[in-house]
Amino acid sequence: MSQNPEPNRIIAIDGPAASGKSTLAQRLAKHLGYLYFDTGVMYRAATLAGLRAGIPPGDEKRITKLAFELSIDVRPPSKADGRPYDVIVNGEDVTWEIRSEAVDANVSRVSAYAGVRQAMTVIQREIGRRGKVVMVGRDIGTVVFPEADLKLYLDATVEARAERRYKERMARGEQVEYEEVLDSMRARDHIDSSRDLAPLQPAEDAVILDSTHLGVEETLERALGLVQA
Repeated sequence: MSQNPEPNRIIAIDGPAASGKSTLAQRLAKHLGYLYFDTGVMYRAATLAGLRAGIPPGDEKRITKLAFELSIDVRPPSKADGRPYDVIVNGEDVTWEIRSEAVDANVSRVSAYAGVRQAMTVIQREIGRRGKVVMVGRDIGTVVFPEADLKLYLDATVEARAERRYKERMARGEQVEYEEVLDSMRARDHIDSSRDLAPLQPAEDAVILDSTHLGVEETLERALGLVQA
């Protein structure tokens, strides 16, 4: 009698901004009882730490030095305040602080620094090796965990992604134009895909899911099918 195979202990989900990868990863992790780990929070944490230290976001050398000195951890949520996880930096809970406008405005620049990415990759691997984790980002399957048990690359047209982000921001009460969001999305895509270190691209053995015309539940069903397969 054959035994059930070992479950996927590390699931990597990559893709461009607003492709729906974070929503998918969070739902998939909840369904499997895994840790949901959005690796983008690491760069937000480094950006926040730099701002607090008074380091200009354009000072790559000092930001990189700081990134290697930081102690960052991502844990299951400790409070029922809507957080999907705890983000701890040097012993301090900064889960909500990393979502500030100042961090939003500077995280793309900081995350493009090669040294910062190297520092964050080390920490991401340490967390991932605990197992039972769904890791989401832009270079998980290609750089952070090329040995992941399952690699998914969630994509969608830039117009569809901009529409989603536009609706999210309008729902939060922000006054923003769709064209402004679209231009910003295209700029972010260019930064992510053209950087020298770990450019955004699907791993050779990743399963590509196009969510342009898929709802959240449909995307989750397809991902669960791949996990079970």
